[in-house]
Amino acid sequence: MNSTVAEQGLGLSHYWAQGDAVSHAVAYALLIMSILSWYYILSKGWSAWRIRRSAAALENFWQAPTLPDAIAAIRLTDSENVYTPLAAQSVEAANITPHANSLNANTDPGELITRTLRQEINRVSSRLENGLTLLASVGSTAPFIGLFGTVWGIYHALVAVSASGTVQIDKVAGPVGEALIMTALGLAVAIPAVLAYNAFTRVNRITLAELDAFAHDLHAYLTTGTRVGK
Repeated sequence: MNSTVAEQGLGLSHYWAQGDAVSHAVAYALLIMSILSWYYILSKGWSAWRIRRSAAALENFWQAPTLPDAIAAIRLTDSENVYTPLAAQSVEAANITPHANSLNANTDPGELITRTLRQEINRVSSRLENGLTLLASVGSTAPFIGLFGTVWGIYHALVAVSASGTVQIDKVAGPVGEALIMTALGLAVAIPAVLAYNAFTRVNRITLAELDAFAHDLHAYLTTGTRVGK
């Protein structure tokens, strides 16, 4: 079987040589999608690992004797700068002196802290979700792009066979098998993107839940001087 395939010159290189502009465009599209998805998979995977490693920064914050010490402690352990802005900006918002000549001076301190915390959480959420849309798009469209390449290849294979005037299984099986490579490539691009999207979504959900709880505790401490649950 292998010798027959070698004699016929079948394989990916043969399929590429026999392909037209549409087949090549499909292959290039899958290649670009794969490069982009793996870029985000690797970069966001590294970032997610550092974020989860920095989760201990929250307890370091509450174990510090003073607010300046707490902010300094959280800066040291928050390598991805996810939790630090929440603490630093809310503490700054609690001090209305810098805002004496602005509309913030007439805002209730509790409301100002709430607004600041909400803005910082939205900023972090937007940062965490960066790239997830691309991964979801690649995961959902790559199989269909590969399937389109397969259908197009099979169409041209059948046209070539019918033009030869003879229909033999060995003449059909090779070109059809080559065309199916595009479906396999589409799945190879889509599966890592889908798995990464699910993993990053779970990490983001955990991180945002921790940020929400941290913001709730910060608001309670800065407005009443007591951490919730303590």
